[in-house]
Amino acid sequence: MHSAIRLGSIVTGLLALSACGGGNYWPVSDTPVRIGRPYAVRGVTYVPAADPSYDMLGYASWYGSESGSRTANGERFRAKWVTAAHTSLPLPSYVEVTALDSGRTILVRINDRGPFSGRGRIIDLSRGAAEELGVRAQGHVAVRVRIVDPPEKDKERLRHGKPARQRARVSETALANLRAQLQAAGQ
Repeated sequence: MHSAIRLGSIVTGLLALSACGGGNYWPVSDTPVRIGRPYAVRGVTYVPAADPSYDMLGYASWYGSESGSRTANGERFRAKWVTAAHTSLPLPSYVEVTALDSGRTILVRINDRGPFSGRGRIIDLSRGAAEELGVRAQGHVAVRVRIVDPPEKDKERLRHGKPARQRARVSETALANLRAQLQAAGQ
């Protein structure tokens, strides 16, 4: 009996994994929200969790050559869309990303897992998000990432691959404070 249950579980798992490589993508939707179980990459364990107070300083990079691949929440990755990868926030989540060099802030929809390398990297932006933030040429930039619950109109635009409404730039005084905090943290 236990062998039959175990075999059924293995077959179900293999079928689920085979869908990851193919074209069986989930439609772009905000439901269900997926948190997921802890997972390990390169010897580091990540524990996904809802964190309504998430507000971090660190670094962002961007990626885009994976267009067409399946994201961690099952959607098709589209490099031109304003999306991102995060190691532990629920999928999907919405965050404001502020470039600490310019003060420019954008709204981003997180639909994938990462980054898994690079000291201090807290988010991987899609090519579209990097362009929208004005950091594509830099490749690696200091940022503030803050979870938000934006209006439905902004969520809808992001779910259709379009940027959300423009957000106000952060003042130079606030930017100086954020840069000092990042530097004091040794990053």
